[in-house]
Amino acid sequence: MNLTSLWHMIIYHKIIIYFLLICNILGTIYGYIWYGTQLKVTSWQFIPFVPDSPTASLFLCIAIVGFIIGKNFSIIEALAFVSLIKYGIWAVIMNIVMFIQYDSVTMIGCMLILSHGIMALEGFLFYPRFKITGPAFIVAMIWVFHNDMIDYVFMQYPFYDFIGSHLESVAYLAFVLSVIPLVLYLYLTRFKKSKIFDHH
Repeated sequence: MNLTSLWHMIIYHKIIIYFLLICNILGTIYGYIWYGTQLKVTSWQFIPFVPDSPTASLFLCIAIVGFIIGKNFSIIEALAFVSLIKYGIWAVIMNIVMFIQYDSVTMIGCMLILSHGIMALEGFLFYPRFKITGPAFIVAMIWVFHNDMIDYVFMQYPFYDFIGSHLESVAYLAFVLSVIPLVLYLYLTRFKKSKIFDHH
């Protein structure tokens, strides 16, 4: 079995799909719990935009449910792809930087790197099953840039002292990580022509 065949099996095999759905549901729930302390002191209008990573995995959960029932929710899929990659990579970078900054490697930090790295990979993993559309791209673009504004203009970023003391650099990183998956969302369509995916 080559890599493409394995990839195909992972994203179309029902048992694997259900397993990944369960894993992502559990991760989503844990993510919202993780943000619990911050959400308690967050103004109601900002609450939907604060827990970035669990919301990204929630989008994927909804997209996977769509696959199971034979439907494509293109807007949800675009939101999943862009936000999984953006916040997955952002969290990996931030935790590595904090390891270096504080000269300390923590178990929680390693767990966050692993879980968020998997998030980013899942964006690419499921991309061949996503329905790519212009309106979905526009909604995803508005969502991620609006989130950046909420985080770094209205100061609703995650509770980390490091972020507060390096706000401009972190905000710039977030902006770049908003642009990259949006470009990939459109650019990678040329690789979806592979015959391995055409018959689905």
